[in-house]
Order: sequence, then C-alpha cells, then structure tokens
Amino acid sequence: MKKHNFYAGPSILPKKVIKETAKALKNFAGTGLSLASISHRSKEFDDVIVKTQELFKELLEIPEGYSVLFLGGGASMQFAMVPYNLMKTKAAYINTGTWSTKAVKEAKLFGEVHEIKADDFFHLPKNINVPKDVDYVHITTNNTIYGTEFKEDFDFGVPLVADMSSDIFSRKIDVSKYDIIYGGAQKNLAPSGVTFVIIKNDILGKVDRKIPTMLNYQTHIDKGSMFNTPPVIPIYAAYQTLLWMKKKGGVEAMNKRAVKKADLLYNEIDRNPLFKGTVAKEDRSLMNICFVMNDEYKEHEQEFLAFATEKGMIGIKGHRSVGGFRASTYNSLPLKSVKALVKVMQQFEKKVLK
Repeated sequence: MKKHNFYAGPSILPKKVIKETAKALKNFAGTGLSLASISHRSKEFDDVIVKTQELFKELLEIPEGYSVLFLGGGASMQFAMVPYNLMKTKAAYINTGTWSTKAVKEAKLFGEVHEIKADDFFHLPKNINVPKDVDYVHITTNNTIYGTEFKEDFDFGVPLVADMSSDIFSRKIDVSKYDIIYGGAQKNLAPSGVTFVIIKNDILGKVDRKIPTMLNYQTHIDKGSMFNTPPVIPIYAAYQTLLWMKKKGGVEAMNKRAVKKADLLYNEIDRNPLFKGTVAKEDRSLMNICFVMNDEYKEHEQEFLAFATEKGMIGIKGHRSVGGFRASTYNSLPLKSVKALVKVMQQFEKKVLK
C-alpha cells in the first residue's frame, strides 16, 4: 500500500534527493569513498558547501552583505545564539507558539524581553507595536504545533530575526528586511542534523560580552561553516533538495504548490461536517494544517486516526499538547497525497453518517 508521509519533522524528502544521497553514501563524487567517511576538508565536499550556499543565495535572492552558514544544534541552539550575539539590554519577541516560547526563555538569560502575543496561540497577534529601543525583534514565521503562519515580511524599524524552520523556501521573502533568518533543516530542506543561518554581516560586533567561540556567528562566517566538522550528510541532502527545487521552478513554484495543497485540504475541512479547523482562517498555515473533530463527533477521533492510518496516511496525529490532527504539507509532499487524505476524510464521513 502507498504510504503518504504527513509527519511534521523529520519529514518527507523528494525521492530524487533520497536516491542521490544514497548513491553518495556508497560512492561520493567518484572518489570511491562513502559520503559518510569523506573528509569535510576534501575538495569534493568543499565544492558541495560552496554550491549549497550559492543555491541558497540564488533561490532566495539573498543580497550582498549576507552570509549563509550551516551549523549544528538545531533551531534550539539558535534560541541562545541570537541573544548571545545581538542582545545588549533588551529585545522584543512576538510569541506565537511553543517554539517561540522556548526562544523567549533563552533570551531572558541575556536581558529584558518585551513579549508580544495574542490571547491564545490559535490566533496571530494583530497591529503589532514594537518598542524602538530594543536591540532586535524576533518572530517565528510558521508554527508547526498550532498551525498559524505569518505570510508577510515585517518592517518594524529595528533589526529583525526570524525562525523559518518550517516554511523556508515555501514562499518568496524579502531577505533584505531580515538581519538573521535561521531554521532546522528537517522540514523543507534536509534530514535533521544541520541548521541554516542567513545572517547580515554588519549586525555583528555590537555587544560587549565575550562570546564562546562556537556560539559566535563571526567564527563560522570567518571559517565558512568549517570551524568544526560540519554535518556532511544533511548538507549534501540539502544541496540535492535545492537542485530539485530549482528544477521545479524555484520558490515561486513551491508557493503555488503549497497554496494548491493547502486550499484543497482546508476546503475539505470546512465542508466536511465531521471536522473543523483550529485556527483563525486568516492565520492558517500553508505548511501545517491542523484540525479536530467537531464536538458532536469527538468520540470518533481515535477511530478516524486508525482508519486513516490503515489507508496509508502516516503522521497525521496532532501534537500531544493540542491533540486532534495535523497534516504537514511541506514542499516535497506531492498533491496526490493531499488528494488521498481528502478521499479518506470523505470515506470516513460516509461511514459515520450512513
């Protein structure tokens, strides 16, 4: 039976990427050595690093004056690295979910945090007013657990930092409006194990504190992400994913795919009497589509999960903190998988309402 991968992360990758990475694990770039055991200092892998950075800059139209880094530690490490490198006294954090809450917690170790959030995480805050005396403002553009997404590039008049772990490359962004964009790669880009950081070079060097070598962005800019051994396999997979994206038409094509998939599933959620969406319609994510059973059918929740799993729908159980269901429709998920899920929802509707 065909399996449809809706996991929120690590998540689906293009078949081509898996195939090429598997080939490189056997014989990387004609060296006769496995990618898993090649020296990261070799000419062949250095070429991968350079080309991956170039593809980042090309696909996201990154202007001059920015560096692209590949680090370890996931987005969670960035929760500490950002304030370590940028916060002098005070920062603003737009708190929209579980992950931005974790970022706030880390930032409070370094100074004062002005926190902005809506009444609950099923809505995004509106008419955001950021104090002008902060060192930077931090946003999480997409929220995997609650299913909300900012789809605009803000200009708050202060340096802007964004966690784009789960929606990078799914929509066009104006990188020039951001000073740091970071994210774990295990959603739209690569297997877990590498973190991307897009950083405006001149944002650094403004804090007085001494920064440990590995937590200092300047270290990794100066060494081209090679200060220590980088995660070679995830970086290679990221390179292959970017090649796949470029061949498919780049970020613009990815966005069209995302909108088409999201519209199809949200329309079914809104039509089907068994289900309802969990977030305000204007705030709905294109990447993580969250929904629950309508109150009168709540007792069928586990039954639907079992029914859908039996039909090949994998990873649609909602996060343990919110329950319900979540279908992650990242770039690599084909439209046919969303169509298959919609069909299963309709089949279950007939089963319950017969």
